[in-house]
Amino acid sequence: MTLPTLGDALLNLDQRVATLTLNRDDVRNALTGTRLIDDIVSVAEWVNHCDDVSVLVVTGAGSAFSAGGNVKDMAERGGDFAGDVAEVVQRYRRGIQRIPLALNAVEIPVIAAVNGPAIGAGFDLANMADIRIASNRAKFGETFLNLGIIPGDGGAWFMQRLIGYQQAFELTLTGRIVGAEEAKTLGIVLDVTEPESLMPTALELAARIAKQPPKALRLTKRLMKMAQRMELKDFLDICASFQGMCHNEPEHLEAVQRMLRK
Repeated sequence: MTLPTLGDALLNLDQRVATLTLNRDDVRNALTGTRLIDDIVSVAEWVNHCDDVSVLVVTGAGSAFSAGGNVKDMAERGGDFAGDVAEVVQRYRRGIQRIPLALNAVEIPVIAAVNGPAIGAGFDLANMADIRIASNRAKFGETFLNLGIIPGDGGAWFMQRLIGYQQAFELTLTGRIVGAEEAKTLGIVLDVTEPESLMPTALELAARIAKQPPKALRLTKRLMKMAQRMELKDFLDICASFQGMCHNEPEHLEAVQRMLRK
């Protein structure tokens, strides 16, 4: 098993838990103007093909989780934001929009350990995870309109599914920044910790999930995603098929035997 080679992020694997650390504190882990887009997509594809991984934890190095887009590039109409309408469209499709497609297709649970501000596309990146744990230093902002642009990375799709249309609408249209405790009240984050407790808390949760039978775990993640877009009758048919697969896996019988021994 070989870890993917990354440019601006760090990756380690321990006890079936992979931790991806965005490692561009010099630009507050901005996603554009760095190699972080490629790194995130590479890791998302890798975990789907690596049977040794059961949970992915995403966090940021330094003071921020991610500042999202590089505002200096926006001001200079450079980097990912250069060119006419058609050129910008292609850069979004071939650039930052690869992240939501890749993370939405991840077959294992994803936990965002939000260590600091998650702004714009950085906020959206956190919302693409299944669970968010935040440091009390974390802040969240869907700030695109403040810059005269729209959430071009799919943020409007993810957030309303997370906290409902009305709450997502208010945050998106006002562009206001919310602290960690309000984010918990809104349902954006599951828990808030002291900064030094963030990674231990996230990794403890990840370890607990990673102890579950790995094939059934991946199927359950798929079911949770499918339930968001399927009618009940069709969904139950899929559940029956997946359950048939689980009942014929050695990990099921091993789990049953462990339960009986208790």
